[in-house]
Amino acid sequence: MERGNATWQSDFILLGLFPGYRHSGILISIILLIYFIAVIGNATLVLLIWVDSRLHTPMYFFLSQLSLIDLSYISSTVPKMATNFFSENRTISRVGCGTQMFFCLMLADAECILLTLMAYDCCVSVCSPLRYPTIMSPTVCLQMAVGSWLGGVMNFFTQTIYTMQFSTCEKREINHFCEMPAILMLSCEDTSVYLMVVIVMSIIFIIVLLSFITASYIHIFLTVLRMNSPEGRNKALATCSSHLTVVSIYLGPGIVVYMTPGSSHTPELDQGLSMFYTITPMLNPLIYSLRNKEVVVALRKVMDSSWVVQSNEVFEVLKIWLFMPLNIVLDTAQATSALLTVFYNI
Repeated sequence: MERGNATWQSDFILLGLFPGYRHSGILISIILLIYFIAVIGNATLVLLIWVDSRLHTPMYFFLSQLSLIDLSYISSTVPKMATNFFSENRTISRVGCGTQMFFCLMLADAECILLTLMAYDCCVSVCSPLRYPTIMSPTVCLQMAVGSWLGGVMNFFTQTIYTMQFSTCEKREINHFCEMPAILMLSCEDTSVYLMVVIVMSIIFIIVLLSFITASYIHIFLTVLRMNSPEGRNKALATCSSHLTVVSIYLGPGIVVYMTPGSSHTPELDQGLSMFYTITPMLNPLIYSLRNKEVVVALRKVMDSSWVVQSNEVFEVLKIWLFMPLNIVLDTAQATSALLTVFYNI
């Protein structure tokens, strides 16, 4: 299946972050530490929301979904990067590359949609507190969460298949991980029109989400200004401050990537933004745990030995969730490579 110098069957070579950096061992150690903290933080947050009935609210339900997306996103890139580094085999099959690209794009899209829905949840809780239980019923929350996941799948499943059908030339090197612009740049065919369509669709997508989020927070702030009680204002702002912080951190790099001229981008800037998306899953649980007293109280309850003794089943689950990621990170490179080869070399 070759046409001149073009091919559909060759593997790709993942160069990793900052391939020219001399102290790559230090860099991969930092990335693995970030991955370890992100896995522990998000898994703990999901577990706390699951075991503590006081956290069974729409806000924390959406937060658990956010943690699951972050766990999936960071696990779609970091383990493969670590495996390539320790095994010194930097290749990834075409199917594996397409799979990685699909999950990265799908999860990023799903997180954007979920953050928008969380803004609506904040708006309803502040502006219509009496109707909040009715509007944000468990059924509605479940439908919104499923919609965010399906939105990501539907948006990028077709795009991934269409992107991977382009033939590639002899150069097969990709920085960091498989992403759509990098794959299209390796193609021997003219992909400029398709790339422009993708960029325009991404810009429209971000603008629409930002519009909904901005409208929600304008409504929130106007409602807060009309409140007579300082305590009510502080409580309303505290309810949504964590979400606003996460939105700013997550959408900021996206705006830089898609809403600034491509000529102003350097490889170092693009790789730095990719590194930033590796850090974001680590920050989300820290932001929510530090800004929400309910999470801190739930964590103290879980760590209370007397409560753990009375709940042996929960204690066993805690050991599985908290210590399994640690064992994975500290395992040998050979064992990690063997586990991931099954997934990435289908």
